[in-house]
Amino acid sequence: MERAFWVRSAGRGDIGPAHVQQHAPDDVLVRTIFSGVSRGTETLVFRGEVPPSQYEAMRAPFQEGDFPAPVKYGYLNVGVVEEGPGHLVGRTVFCLYPHQTRYVVPATAVSVVPDNVPPERAILTGTVETAVNAVWDAAPMIGDRIAVIGAGMVGASVAKVLSGFPATRVQLVDADPAKAEVAASLGVDFALPQDAKDGCDLVVHATATEAGLVRALELLAEDGEVIEMSWYGDRRVNLPLGEWFHSRRLSIRASQVGKVAKARRTSRDYADRLAVALDLLADPGFDALISGEFPFDELPRVMSSLASGELPGLCHRIRYDG
Repeated sequence: MERAFWVRSAGRGDIGPAHVQQHAPDDVLVRTIFSGVSRGTETLVFRGEVPPSQYEAMRAPFQEGDFPAPVKYGYLNVGVVEEGPGHLVGRTVFCLYPHQTRYVVPATAVSVVPDNVPPERAILTGTVETAVNAVWDAAPMIGDRIAVIGAGMVGASVAKVLSGFPATRVQLVDADPAKAEVAASLGVDFALPQDAKDGCDLVVHATATEAGLVRALELLAEDGEVIEMSWYGDRRVNLPLGEWFHSRRLSIRASQVGKVAKARRTSRDYADRLAVALDLLADPGFDALISGEFPFDELPRVMSSLASGELPGLCHRIRYDG
Protein backbone atom coordinates (compact mmCIF):
# COMPACT_ATOMS: atom_id res chain seq x y z
CA MET A 1 0.00 0.00 0.00
CA GLU A 2 1.40 3.39 -1.05
CA ARG A 3 0.50 6.90 0.18
CA ALA A 4 -0.96 9.93 -1.58
CA PHE A 5 -1.99 13.50 -0.77
CA TRP A 6 -5.73 14.25 -0.96
CA VAL A 7 -7.73 17.46 -0.67
CA ARG A 8 -10.51 16.32 1.67
CA SER A 9 -12.51 19.58 1.79
CA ALA A 10 -11.92 23.26 1.10
CA GLY A 11 -8.73 24.22 2.92
CA ARG A 12 -8.04 20.78 4.38
CA GLY A 13 -5.84 17.97 3.06
CA ASP A 14 -4.12 14.86 4.36
CA ILE A 15 -1.99 11.91 3.33
CA GLY A 16 -3.84 8.64 3.01
CA PRO A 17 -3.32 5.12 1.64
CA ALA A 18 -3.25 4.61 -2.12
CA HIS A 19 -3.74 1.33 -3.94
CA VAL A 20 -1.37 0.68 -6.85
CA GLN A 21 -2.85 -1.74 -9.33
CA GLN A 22 -0.95 -4.60 -10.92
CA HIS A 23 0.61 -3.29 -14.09
CA ALA A 24 0.33 -4.59 -17.65
CA PRO A 25 3.42 -5.20 -19.83
CA ASP A 26 3.12 -1.78 -21.44
CA ASP A 27 2.72 0.03 -18.09
CA VAL A 28 5.43 1.36 -15.80
CA LEU A 29 5.70 1.29 -12.02
CA VAL A 30 7.25 4.57 -10.92
CA ARG A 31 8.73 5.39 -7.51
CA THR A 32 8.41 9.12 -6.89
CA ILE A 33 11.55 10.95 -5.80
CA PHE A 34 10.29 14.56 -6.13
CA SER A 35 7.04 16.34 -6.87
CA GLY A 36 6.32 20.03 -7.19
CA VAL A 37 3.43 22.15 -5.97
CA SER A 38 2.01 24.28 -8.77
CA ARG A 39 1.27 27.22 -6.51
CA GLY A 40 -1.47 28.99 -8.48
CA THR A 41 -3.60 26.09 -9.69
CA GLU A 42 -3.11 23.74 -6.77
CA THR A 43 -3.88 26.34 -4.11
CA LEU A 44 -7.05 27.26 -6.03
CA VAL A 45 -8.04 23.57 -5.95
CA PHE A 46 -7.06 23.31 -2.28
CA ARG A 47 -9.29 26.27 -1.38
CA GLY A 48 -12.21 24.74 -3.28
CA GLU A 49 -12.41 27.62 -5.77
CA VAL A 50 -12.76 25.73 -9.05
CA PRO A 51 -16.06 26.94 -10.59
CA PRO A 52 -18.54 24.17 -11.46
CA SER A 53 -18.47 25.20 -15.12
CA GLN A 54 -14.77 24.28 -15.23
CA TYR A 55 -14.81 20.97 -13.37
CA GLU A 56 -14.14 18.97 -16.51
CA ALA A 57 -11.67 21.39 -18.08
CA MET A 58 -9.63 21.54 -14.87
CA ARG A 59 -9.22 17.79 -14.43
CA ALA A 60 -5.59 16.70 -14.18
CA PRO A 61 -4.53 13.72 -16.35
CA PHE A 62 -4.41 11.23 -13.44
CA GLN A 63 -6.74 12.95 -11.01
CA GLU A 64 -8.84 10.81 -8.69
CA GLY A 65 -12.08 12.06 -7.19
CA ASP A 66 -14.11 15.04 -8.34
CA PHE A 67 -14.14 18.74 -7.63
CA PRO A 68 -14.55 20.33 -5.21
CA ALA A 69 -13.46 17.41 -2.95
CA PRO A 70 -12.29 14.87 -2.05
CA VAL A 71 -9.79 14.96 -4.86
CA LYS A 72 -6.23 13.78 -5.53
CA TYR A 73 -4.72 16.51 -7.68
CA GLY A 74 -1.28 17.43 -9.01
CA TYR A 75 0.85 17.19 -12.13
CA LEU A 76 4.54 17.81 -11.40
CA ASN A 77 6.04 14.41 -10.60
CA VAL A 78 9.55 13.04 -11.13
CA GLY A 79 10.41 9.45 -10.32
CA VAL A 80 12.38 6.35 -11.22
CA VAL A 81 10.87 3.50 -13.24
CA GLU A 82 11.12 0.32 -11.17
CA GLU A 83 9.21 -2.04 -13.46
CA GLY A 84 8.05 -1.89 -17.06
CA PRO A 85 9.52 -2.03 -20.59
CA GLY A 86 13.25 -2.73 -20.48
CA HIS A 87 14.33 0.55 -22.09
CA LEU A 88 12.64 2.50 -19.28
CA VAL A 89 13.59 0.50 -16.18
CA GLY A 90 15.98 2.51 -14.04
CA ARG A 91 15.36 5.74 -15.97
CA THR A 92 14.33 9.00 -14.33
CA VAL A 93 11.04 10.20 -15.78
CA PHE A 94 8.59 13.10 -15.57
CA CYS A 95 4.86 12.43 -15.37
CA LEU A 96 1.73 14.56 -14.95
CA TYR A 97 0.82 12.63 -11.79
CA PRO A 98 -0.37 13.81 -8.35
CA HIS A 99 1.63 13.63 -5.12
CA GLN A 100 1.99 9.88 -4.44
CA THR A 101 4.83 7.60 -3.34
CA ARG A 102 4.47 5.04 -6.17
CA TYR A 103 2.08 4.75 -9.10
CA VAL A 104 1.36 2.82 -12.29
CA VAL A 105 0.69 4.56 -15.61
CA PRO A 106 1.01 3.63 -19.30
CA ALA A 107 4.60 3.87 -20.53
CA THR A 108 3.45 6.51 -23.01
CA ALA A 109 2.52 8.81 -20.08
CA VAL A 110 6.12 9.31 -18.91
CA SER A 111 8.91 11.37 -20.46
CA VAL A 112 12.54 10.42 -19.87
CA VAL A 113 14.47 13.20 -18.16
CA PRO A 114 17.68 13.95 -20.09
CA ASP A 115 20.96 13.23 -18.31
CA ASN A 116 21.84 16.94 -18.28
CA VAL A 117 18.67 17.87 -16.34
CA PRO A 118 18.84 17.16 -12.57
CA PRO A 119 15.74 15.37 -11.21
CA GLU A 120 15.39 18.19 -8.65
CA ARG A 121 14.88 20.68 -11.49
CA ALA A 122 12.79 18.38 -13.68
CA ILE A 123 9.72 18.97 -11.49
CA LEU A 124 9.42 22.27 -13.40
CA THR A 125 8.74 20.44 -16.68
CA GLY A 126 4.98 20.99 -16.56
CA THR A 127 5.40 24.70 -15.83
CA VAL A 128 8.00 25.23 -18.55
CA GLU A 129 5.75 23.28 -20.93
CA THR A 130 3.03 25.85 -20.18
CA ALA A 131 5.54 28.60 -20.99
CA VAL A 132 6.48 26.93 -24.27
CA ASN A 133 2.82 26.79 -25.26
CA ALA A 134 2.38 30.48 -24.39
CA VAL A 135 5.39 31.46 -26.51
CA TRP A 136 4.00 29.42 -29.40
CA ASP A 137 0.71 31.29 -28.95
CA ALA A 138 2.44 34.68 -28.70
CA ALA A 139 4.69 34.14 -31.75
CA PRO A 140 7.19 36.90 -30.85
CA MET A 141 9.33 38.46 -33.56
CA ILE A 142 12.99 39.45 -33.54
CA GLY A 143 13.41 42.82 -31.87
CA ASP A 144 10.04 42.82 -30.13
CA ARG A 145 9.51 44.89 -26.99
CA ILE A 146 7.93 42.51 -24.49
CA ALA A 147 6.67 42.70 -20.92
CA VAL A 148 5.70 39.71 -18.78
CA ILE A 149 3.47 40.81 -15.91
CA GLY A 150 3.49 38.46 -12.96
CA ALA A 151 6.69 36.85 -11.69
CA GLY A 152 5.09 33.66 -10.46
CA MET A 153 6.10 30.22 -11.70
CA VAL A 154 4.45 30.60 -15.09
CA GLY A 155 5.29 34.25 -15.73
CA ALA A 156 8.91 33.81 -14.72
CA SER A 157 9.22 30.74 -16.96
CA VAL A 158 7.76 32.66 -19.91
CA ALA A 159 10.21 35.54 -19.34
CA LYS A 160 13.12 33.09 -19.24
CA VAL A 161 12.07 31.43 -22.52
CA LEU A 162 11.44 34.77 -24.25
CA SER A 163 14.82 36.12 -23.18
CA GLY A 164 16.42 33.73 -25.67
CA PHE A 165 14.90 35.50 -28.67
CA PRO A 166 17.44 37.71 -30.53
CA ALA A 167 17.35 41.48 -30.00
CA THR A 168 14.20 41.40 -27.87
CA ARG A 169 13.60 43.68 -24.89
CA VAL A 170 12.10 41.47 -22.19
CA GLN A 171 11.02 42.93 -18.86
CA LEU A 172 9.56 40.94 -15.97
CA VAL A 173 7.05 43.06 -14.05
CA ASP A 174 5.76 42.37 -10.54
CA ALA A 175 4.40 44.35 -7.59
CA ASP A 176 6.74 42.51 -5.20
CA PRO A 177 10.22 44.13 -5.19
CA ALA A 178 11.70 40.86 -3.91
CA LYS A 179 11.01 39.30 -7.33
CA ALA A 180 13.88 41.42 -8.71
CA GLU A 181 16.23 38.74 -7.38
CA VAL A 182 14.34 36.03 -9.30
CA ALA A 183 14.52 38.11 -12.49
CA ALA A 184 18.26 38.63 -12.06
CA SER A 185 18.80 34.89 -11.67
CA LEU A 186 16.79 34.31 -14.84
CA GLY A 187 18.83 36.91 -16.71
CA VAL A 188 15.95 39.30 -17.44
CA ASP A 189 15.25 42.91 -16.47
CA PHE A 190 12.80 43.68 -13.67
CA ALA A 191 10.39 46.54 -13.02
CA LEU A 192 7.61 47.42 -10.61
CA PRO A 193 4.28 47.99 -12.42
CA GLN A 194 4.50 51.79 -12.24
CA ASP A 195 8.05 51.74 -13.64
CA ALA A 196 7.52 49.27 -16.50
CA LYS A 197 8.47 50.42 -19.99
CA ASP A 198 5.56 51.00 -22.33
CA GLY A 199 5.39 50.82 -26.12
CA CYS A 200 5.30 47.00 -25.99
CA ASP A 201 4.51 44.92 -29.05
CA LEU A 202 3.52 42.04 -26.78
CA VAL A 203 2.57 41.66 -23.12
CA VAL A 204 2.13 38.30 -21.41
CA HIS A 205 -0.13 38.59 -18.36
CA ALA A 206 0.02 36.05 -15.52
CA THR A 207 -1.05 37.75 -12.27
CA ALA A 208 -4.71 36.65 -12.23
CA THR A 209 -5.59 40.17 -11.05
CA GLU A 210 -7.73 42.86 -12.62
CA ALA A 211 -5.07 45.49 -11.94
CA GLY A 212 -2.44 43.40 -13.69
CA LEU A 213 -4.51 42.96 -16.82
CA VAL A 214 -5.35 46.68 -16.96
CA ARG A 215 -1.64 47.50 -16.67
CA ALA A 216 -0.90 45.01 -19.45
CA LEU A 217 -3.21 46.91 -21.79
CA GLU A 218 -1.65 50.24 -20.77
CA LEU A 219 1.84 49.05 -21.73
CA LEU A 220 0.92 48.09 -25.30
CA ALA A 221 1.90 50.02 -28.40
CA GLU A 222 -0.58 50.46 -31.23
CA ASP A 223 -1.85 47.10 -32.57
CA GLY A 224 -0.22 45.39 -29.59
CA GLU A 225 -1.49 42.16 -28.04
CA VAL A 226 -1.91 40.75 -24.55
CA ILE A 227 -1.50 37.00 -24.14
CA GLU A 228 -3.66 36.20 -21.11
CA MET A 229 -2.39 33.22 -19.11
CA SER A 230 -4.18 33.89 -15.82
CA TRP A 231 -6.74 31.57 -14.35
CA TYR A 232 -9.36 33.59 -12.45
CA GLY A 233 -11.49 30.74 -11.17
CA ASP A 234 -15.00 32.05 -10.58
CA ARG A 235 -14.00 35.74 -10.30
CA ARG A 236 -15.18 38.34 -12.82
CA VAL A 237 -12.85 41.02 -14.22
CA ASN A 238 -13.76 44.60 -15.18
CA LEU A 239 -11.68 46.20 -17.94
CA PRO A 240 -11.62 49.67 -19.56
CA LEU A 241 -12.42 48.60 -23.12
CA GLY A 242 -13.08 52.13 -24.32
CA GLU A 243 -10.47 54.87 -24.50
CA TRP A 244 -7.10 53.61 -25.77
CA PHE A 245 -8.28 49.98 -26.18
CA HIS A 246 -10.09 50.95 -29.38
CA SER A 247 -7.94 53.88 -30.49
CA ARG A 248 -4.79 51.73 -30.34
CA ARG A 249 -6.55 48.66 -31.82
CA LEU A 250 -5.39 46.41 -28.98
CA SER A 251 -6.06 42.67 -28.59
CA ILE A 252 -6.40 40.18 -25.74
CA ARG A 253 -5.92 36.49 -26.51
CA ALA A 254 -6.01 33.51 -24.18
CA SER A 255 -3.30 30.87 -23.85
CA GLN A 256 -4.03 27.64 -22.02
CA VAL A 257 -1.90 24.52 -21.81
CA GLY A 258 -4.80 22.05 -22.20
CA LYS A 259 -4.34 22.16 -25.98
CA VAL A 260 -1.20 22.59 -28.07
CA ALA A 261 -1.05 26.15 -29.37
CA LYS A 262 -2.98 26.58 -32.62
CA ALA A 263 0.17 27.67 -34.47
CA ARG A 264 1.76 24.25 -33.79
CA ARG A 265 -1.25 21.96 -33.40
CA THR A 266 -0.89 20.29 -36.80
CA SER A 267 2.83 19.63 -36.45
CA ARG A 268 3.45 19.01 -32.73
CA ASP A 269 1.78 16.89 -30.07
CA TYR A 270 1.93 16.89 -26.27
CA ALA A 271 5.02 14.67 -26.19
CA ASP A 272 6.86 17.05 -28.53
CA ARG A 273 5.97 19.99 -26.32
CA LEU A 274 7.18 18.18 -23.20
CA ALA A 275 10.43 17.31 -24.94
CA VAL A 276 11.04 20.98 -25.74
CA ALA A 277 10.44 21.88 -22.09
CA LEU A 278 12.88 19.21 -20.89
CA ASP A 279 15.54 20.46 -23.32
CA LEU A 280 15.13 24.00 -21.97
CA LEU A 281 15.55 22.77 -18.39
CA ALA A 282 19.21 22.00 -19.02
CA ASP A 283 19.66 25.71 -18.19
CA PRO A 284 20.44 26.05 -14.45
CA GLY A 285 18.85 29.50 -14.47
CA PHE A 286 15.47 27.80 -13.97
CA ASP A 287 16.56 26.81 -10.44
CA ALA A 288 15.50 30.32 -9.40
CA LEU A 289 11.89 29.13 -9.64
CA ILE A 290 12.30 26.62 -6.79
CA SER A 291 11.83 28.36 -3.46
CA GLY A 292 12.18 25.52 -0.98
CA GLU A 293 11.98 21.81 -0.29
CA PHE A 294 9.91 19.83 2.21
CA PRO A 295 9.49 16.11 3.01
CA PHE A 296 6.34 14.44 1.72
CA ASP A 297 4.88 14.03 5.23
CA GLU A 298 4.75 17.82 5.58
CA LEU A 299 2.75 18.37 2.38
CA PRO A 300 -0.62 18.97 4.14
CA ARG A 301 0.94 21.78 6.18
CA VAL A 302 2.76 23.17 3.14
CA MET A 303 -0.44 23.30 1.08
CA SER A 304 -2.30 25.04 3.89
CA SER A 305 0.47 27.62 4.29
CA LEU A 306 0.64 28.26 0.53
CA ALA A 307 -3.14 28.66 0.27
CA SER A 308 -3.23 31.17 3.13
CA GLY A 309 -0.27 33.16 1.81
CA GLU A 310 1.79 32.40 4.91
CA LEU A 311 4.44 30.56 2.87
CA PRO A 312 5.96 32.77 0.16
CA GLY A 313 7.90 31.80 -2.93
CA LEU A 314 7.31 30.11 -6.26
CA CYS A 315 7.54 26.33 -6.70
CA HIS A 316 7.99 24.27 -3.55
CA ARG A 317 9.64 20.91 -4.08
CA ILE A 318 8.43 17.84 -2.19
CA ARG A 319 11.02 15.19 -1.35
CA TYR A 320 10.14 11.48 -1.05
CA ASP A 321 12.64 9.59 1.08
CA GLY A 322 13.07 5.85 0.73
